[in-house]
Amino acid sequence: MSNQDLLSIADWEAAARAQLPKMVFDYYVGGSWDEITLRDNAGAFDQLRLNYRVLRDVSERSTATTVLGHRVALPVLIAPTAFQCMAHEEGEVATVRAAGAAGTIMIVSTLSNQPIEAIAAAATAPFWFQLYVYRDRGASADLLARAEAAGAEAVVLTVDAQVWGVRERDVRNRFQLPQGLKMNNLLADLASLPADVEDSGLGAYVASMFDPALSWKDIEWLRSLTDLPIVLKGIVHPEDARLAAEAGVDGIFVSNHGGRQIDTAPATIDALARIVAASDGRLEVYLDGGVRRGSDVVKALALGARAVAVGRPVLWGLAVDGQGGVEAILDLLNREFDAVMALCGATRPDELDDDLIG
Repeated sequence: MSNQDLLSIADWEAAARAQLPKMVFDYYVGGSWDEITLRDNAGAFDQLRLNYRVLRDVSERSTATTVLGHRVALPVLIAPTAFQCMAHEEGEVATVRAAGAAGTIMIVSTLSNQPIEAIAAAATAPFWFQLYVYRDRGASADLLARAEAAGAEAVVLTVDAQVWGVRERDVRNRFQLPQGLKMNNLLADLASLPADVEDSGLGAYVASMFDPALSWKDIEWLRSLTDLPIVLKGIVHPEDARLAAEAGVDGIFVSNHGGRQIDTAPATIDALARIVAASDGRLEVYLDGGVRRGSDVVKALALGARAVAVGRPVLWGLAVDGQGGVEAILDLLNREFDAVMALCGATRPDELDDDLIG
């Protein structure tokens, strides 16, 4: 089957599933506990209706927008996803090349297989760096300094994962990195864990390494380390959006970690409008979780998101065809977004508003 036969994200997922080892596919696709939030993230988009407008001149259109002052060719960013070399030997290097070719931003994960410096060397567009905070704060500070030295243009602090959600697929599979792969940015690796650990390798790693004491006061600590824009990832409550604005951060991701942390948390698209209202224009709001169609992008922007980010679809493209597959995923979403935007009577992302949502 050629890439031209893969007409939807669902097609790409099926093709990736057919060639990835079960442990790897389950790690990428899975959520926490009963995976209710995982399913709801996508299903909630399906419940929203588009009240489209007609007889508007949409002959000239642009899908471009800006995020933190950077122009992107489409309002779809690449979310931080770990261990991309499990999908393709080039991993994050292939993905960052695809981001540059598409004219968008990749958010590089702390848990990347490729080192930050190699990813940066392959980048042809701005990239951001996603940070986890470790019990060893010096290690986190050093990691951020490396990312900044490599050219990262924002830091995305994940705030919903200091305690790991139970991902039963990974526990059943006794998830570990395949032989020959490691976390190149970090001091410890999954392979160093005891063989008899009663968890997935990653779950045990997080329990031993991540700092559960992370709190709002640490935003000031982070600001003391860098002048980069700070974006918080993992906001689903309006009060946390208000606190983020008061803390002076530059952006927030409405995100539930792709349904991988608290099961029965709200779908991100359901949480979006209240968070936009609470932030009151004081910071940029983005969304990830469940975006699988261009119509999903339209709905998120109509409800106030500046842009969305996708993770799993990028992994499916990477698994099937490396850089070319990631480029195809981004092109597919952008073509769908452009078509739905036009069918709604809009010519630019900033013309989409909540009047469209039924």
